Amino acid sequence: MKFVLALHLLGFVSLVLSPIQARADAISKVMQKFVDDREVSGVVTLVGLRDGVEHLEAVGKSDLAAGRDMQKDDLFWIASMTKPMAAICVMMLIEEGKLSVDDRVEKHLPEFKNQWLVQSKDSKQMVLGRPQRAITVRDLLTHTSGISDVKAPRPNCSLAELVMGYSREPLAFEPGSKWSYSNPGINTLGRLVEIASGIPFAEFIQNRLFNPLGMKDTTFWPTKEQQPRVAKSYKQNKESHQLEETTVYFTEGNLEDRSRTPYPAGGLYSTAKDVACVYQMMLSGGTFRGQKILRPETVQLMTTTQTGDIKTGFVDGMSWGLGFQVVKEPVGVTAALAKGSFGHGGAYATQSWADPVAGKIYILMIQRSGMPNGDGAAIREAFQYTAAGLR
Repeated sequence: MKFVLALHLLGFVSLVLSPIQARADAISKVMQKFVDDREVSGVVTLVGLRDGVEHLEAVGKSDLAAGRDMQKDDLFWIASMTKPMAAICVMMLIEEGKLSVDDRVEKHLPEFKNQWLVQSKDSKQMVLGRPQRAITVRDLLTHTSGISDVKAPRPNCSLAELVMGYSREPLAFEPGSKWSYSNPGINTLGRLVEIASGIPFAEFIQNRLFNPLGMKDTTFWPTKEQQPRVAKSYKQNKESHQLEETTVYFTEGNLEDRSRTPYPAGGLYSTAKDVACVYQMMLSGGTFRGQKILRPETVQLMTTTQTGDIKTGFVDGMSWGLGFQVVKEPVGVTAALAKGSFGHGGAYATQSWADPVAGKIYILMIQRSGMPNGDGAAIREAFQYTAAGLR
């Protein structure tokens, strides 16, 4: 009787697992097509749950010249996927009472006092005036500050130097009036972390986020031991459609040079599994593997639309929370995600999204420069639709 019952249970488990395996096989097949078509050299895909991983697979090559197969634990420059992690650091300090989302940035960084605003500009002249109000921490978190960019003076400049440069430039628009994707805004948040905590940004994010979540392969400076696992970056030749190796914008030079600026806006390298830990923590209300990173109400605030009716994002139906993009209306490329899904992409077309309704996490790791819009890329749409079982 026990033997018969065991067989029935095995059959039930097989029925439960087979759709998952079928979906995993479908994802790999779809990703392989993009490799075969020379859109990308290789791909790592992950579908996660709040407390585990349902699918983790690699296809293609991480180094075309060397013929090295892509591995599941390869490291990628995740670029702007660094941004929500920086925002999490800010929110930790807000929970501790050291910052507030409504603080004027000048309260902590006096160099931002008495900023100018560009009122009009043409080829012959620029008219400046004073903004109606000062920029706030909320403006920085939602990309609505109007802060202007400046070129880093050297690869090893400090965040303090860089942010001082931002403060001297006139604002591009009235704070809070519109959305404009802002690397300088997020870098300024990193400097606020340093001021409020009293320690360097890279040290704070390592000790307060990466270590507690067990993210051993997430770093601004890949070590000699990690570097063989760093996937090469490629761009597609427009005429031949062949993939050609290219450099990583934020991290040119010696990868392990720890004097190189740790950009909060886009300096991190990571793996699919490490990135998933952040989203598992967020889906679990701020706690993961017994480590409390954020309060549930903070997670809710970060992943709820904070930009009202302002048009934001790089695809239709998007809005902005605090550090995260939030799906306001699932359409087009985001139609596989539920309303309220949150995440972020990177410059070389990496993608990381969590769907709180389905309880699923979708991580796409590739290294492809020159895509017109990574958030609207066909490979992202194909992955998420297939992983959600819509194709």
